[in-house]
Amino acid sequence: MVTVSTDVTRLDVDTVHRWLSTDAYWAIGRPREVVERAVAGSLNFGAYDGDQLVGYARVVTDHATFAWLCDVYVDPGARGSGVGTALVSAVDAELTDLGVRRAVLATADAHELYARFGFEPMSQPERWMLRTYLP
Repeated sequence: MVTVSTDVTRLDVDTVHRWLSTDAYWAIGRPREVVERAVAGSLNFGAYDGDQLVGYARVVTDHATFAWLCDVYVDPGARGSGVGTALVSAVDAELTDLGVRRAVLATADAHELYARFGFEPMSQPERWMLRTYLP
């Protein structure tokens, strides 16, 4: 059975860095130092099978009004076993408890998973803007 924890001291940052920098299409090549800073400045969720980290999700939030769900990753050997659902469920419960009004995310391939938790395409995407700082 998979358990999810927000205890950052349990996270194996080496594993998170390896997953993201070598296998996550949105983070290929991300330096270890950037992963460390991201972990330090975010609400982190680790999914564990016993003591083994099998999934990770990160939320950038002010803990009051807004959240961005990002870096959701499930170890290839654990995919299809409910780890992603457990992670997103834990994130959803935490953001509900915080009373966050709005959460966003971007995905290329997991729309069905996130839709189960109420995520939907933006109703007014023309209000949103994006600025990219690095290539």
